[in-house]
Amino acid sequence: MIRTGIVLPTFRDTPDEAFAVAAEAVEAGVDGVFCYDHIWPLGQPERPALAPFPVLGALAARLPARAGGQDGPFVGTLVARVGLAPNDVLAAQFVALNNLAPGRVIAGLGTGDKMSEQENRAYGIPYPTAAERRAEMVSLGRELIDAGLTVWIAGGTAWRTDEARAAGAALNLWDAEAAVVAERCSSADGIEVTWAGPPPAAVPPLGERVRALHEAGASWVVFGWPVDLHDLVDAARDA
Repeated sequence: MIRTGIVLPTFRDTPDEAFAVAAEAVEAGVDGVFCYDHIWPLGQPERPALAPFPVLGALAARLPARAGGQDGPFVGTLVARVGLAPNDVLAAQFVALNNLAPGRVIAGLGTGDKMSEQENRAYGIPYPTAAERRAEMVSLGRELIDAGLTVWIAGGTAWRTDEARAAGAALNLWDAEAAVVAERCSSADGIEVTWAGPPPAAVPPLGERVRALHEAGASWVVFGWPVDLHDLVDAARDA
């Protein structure tokens, strides 16, 4: 069965809603909860954004087992942005999180793009070239895999496979059509392919989209909030 996840509502002043949604997701049988890594929502510097690791650390310590008595849910970033903090800092945060949720951490890594550059600039954080950021992402991915963590490498807007292959990580495709997922699954030399995207639209229906992504070869589907949790779990089960 394809695994399911949600990206929690963390563009808020407090984590209360994220905690409540995570608890509901676990009760419904969702497999994983994820957090964005932004200083503010893209293009909206006037709005708040909670840092991912404190939220995920609190959830790792407080979430119960999932429906059916299985281990607690996976917790992860979607995605931790290389270059926003030094690789050593990111690695230490992931390792600390893994101490709270051993074997249940998904280190989703990305490099950001022109849309997120202004976050770095606003705080005087260097913004290296795309090639430099991708190289840093591969290096961090390898380090985390060596530490025993599960790593997803974002394919970016072009759904690249190079960095995931170089790191030995899974490839995460953001809002890609099922045909793109199928093509990457067939051409990525056995690399696991996961899918994530924004909250589901009415068309196509949620069940139809999950089924198409499953048939294309995706091992995970992760939707942004809001999403009907029970419909998501049922769609994965039916797929």
